[in-house]
Amino acid sequence: MKTIGVFFGSRNTEHDISIITGEMIIAGLKGLDYGVIPVYITKEGEWMIGEELGSLFAFTDAEKKITAESKFKQYFLDLENSQGKLVFKKKGLGGKSITIDLAFPALHGAYGEDGTIQGLFEMLNIPYVGCEVPASAIAMDKALTKQICLVEGIPTTKFVHFGKEDWSKNKDEIVAKIKGLKWPVFVKPTHGGSSIGIAKIKDKDQLEDKIDVAFCYDEKVIVEEGVEDLMDVTCCLIGNEEPIASRLQESVFSSDLFDFEEKYLKDGGSQLGKSENGIVIPARLDDKTTKEIRDMAKEVYKATGCSGIARVDFLYNKKTKEIFANEINPLPGTIYHHLWKESGIELPELLEKLIGYAEESFQKKQKIVQTFKSSVLTSINSSKLGSKKLKK
Repeated sequence: MKTIGVFFGSRNTEHDISIITGEMIIAGLKGLDYGVIPVYITKEGEWMIGEELGSLFAFTDAEKKITAESKFKQYFLDLENSQGKLVFKKKGLGGKSITIDLAFPALHGAYGEDGTIQGLFEMLNIPYVGCEVPASAIAMDKALTKQICLVEGIPTTKFVHFGKEDWSKNKDEIVAKIKGLKWPVFVKPTHGGSSIGIAKIKDKDQLEDKIDVAFCYDEKVIVEEGVEDLMDVTCCLIGNEEPIASRLQESVFSSDLFDFEEKYLKDGGSQLGKSENGIVIPARLDDKTTKEIRDMAKEVYKATGCSGIARVDFLYNKKTKEIFANEINPLPGTIYHHLWKESGIELPELLEKLIGYAEESFQKKQKIVQTFKSSVLTSINSSKLGSKKLKK
């Protein structure tokens, strides 16, 4: 049986949610009799390994401080032996090694969900669960996602996006563009998640302050038109070239936006699938609209190059019946197991499918020619490459 490394935590604003996702995946994989290696990345970016890290209690016990325990910091990544696998070696003479055959990222936000750790897995040629590097990077950038939707003819709300330097130099011009949008508007960190740093603005006098807050969490900000008579609809997808769409989830919230408290704290958390009042599955939509949204979710998934798993969020105007693709989450919290359960796929089957998709993608990439033999280096001194020959 292969050994799976579950990576969770990392230095981003969704660190704690990642721990919950990671521990759920670890428990599920152990139930399937896989060998599991918990790899916890601290808020400071330290990598820690240890069996005890595979228990949520290790992070909820007020008496413990995981980051202070040196026993979890005794391994280092052995690059010499990590090819087609990840090898962590214990420090000191004769230290034992831990080998990971397949990586299962349970990371949300920056430094994990955005293509960064996926790049490491690609470099070391190890199979991993979820979207690959380009799709992860695209999906984590709300502006880039919406730009791709526009190119592909997928409806999305109008928006303005800009970087911190542009904001400091061209503030009046950017504000004028934003004021040209239909109000109210939403201000968001472009790469953020879990509604952190997001604000709904009805009063134009609040605009600059809320943009400055968003810049505390990102170097790039997006401002989007709001949708009236809103229904927030989510569709999760799994698969590679031919994704499977889940049933639709309707998220119900009482505030101006679906904020962090509604998602993770109130009544157990809607995004964790525990809030009976916060989610409706299936969404209260007719069959025709349901099919349109599920089909559109597949379009977005394919257009952005997603694979393995992703979640696509939609804004639905209940009055005009308009559907807008809003954003993609390339690694949804708790892998949205509650929605897949309502769609007929229990957690054990979901985990097996995700592992299978990872192995399928990996095997296809192994068939691609990665290198090319040329005479460039042996011809380096030829006249074609310059009049002056290189000295020895």
